[in-house]
Amino acid sequence: MKEPSRQLRWERRTQIPLFVCAVAFGVAYAVPIVAPEASPRVHEACLLVEWCVWGAFALDYLIRMALSADRRRFVRTHWLDLLAVLLPMLQPLRLLRLVSTLLLVGRRARMAPQIRLTTYVAGAVVGLLMFGSLAVLSVERDAPDGNIRNLGDAVWWSFTTMTTVGYGDHSPTTGLGRVLAVGLMLSGIALLGVVTANIAAWFISRFERDDLEERRQTAAIAALTEEVRALRTEVARLSGNEPAAVPAAALPEAGAAVAPPSSPTP
Repeated sequence: MKEPSRQLRWERRTQIPLFVCAVAFGVAYAVPIVAPEASPRVHEACLLVEWCVWGAFALDYLIRMALSADRRRFVRTHWLDLLAVLLPMLQPLRLLRLVSTLLLVGRRARMAPQIRLTTYVAGAVVGLLMFGSLAVLSVERDAPDGNIRNLGDAVWWSFTTMTTVGYGDHSPTTGLGRVLAVGLMLSGIALLGVVTANIAAWFISRFERDDLEERRQTAAIAALTEEVRALRTEVARLSGNEPAAVPAAALPEAGAAVAPPSSPTP
């Protein structure tokens, strides 16, 4: 069995710690939005946690690149990870750090072979719903004409937007809020497509397994029929049912009358 590379071993060991960091980032991102009246120290602590989590993901990217056998190929194949790491440095906004963290967590989740597609889709739905609600609330809460004022309105708007229902009772009025709406709509359509494709693939694979099993049973029955036919032929041969060879002396001469068999004496 081939030994896993150093990069793969590192990714397996850091999967759970980075997931914990992502959860910590979510809490740090949500607290200032849900509780804006919190003390400045709380806001500063949450901001510090956000930057520390981003630093952990950046360090993880650098270590994985250093452990890779081909660093240039690693950069080419992990350009989305690099973009997510560099995004907060270009413009240090909390929303950009949110996007970059979601990208990095998603990339690491797809690398983990033990995470199934259903779990990943469910996690993506919950994550987008939660972070989309918090992001639009932080943008629209202080907008002059905004109608998303609390967390309940934001969650309801995110849910109707991701499902592309769009009742219209709540909608973003700022440019950044509309950008978030477009992102949620596209994400909702993509996730719905993934779920539909996954269900269709499950049914197709199930039908293929049933068809394969039916063909195997048919082939087994045909083979069993041939064996039974051969066995009957062999039994008939061994039991002497085949015509036996008659000696030439016992045959009557040509033209001779053959006496009928006599009746048995009572």
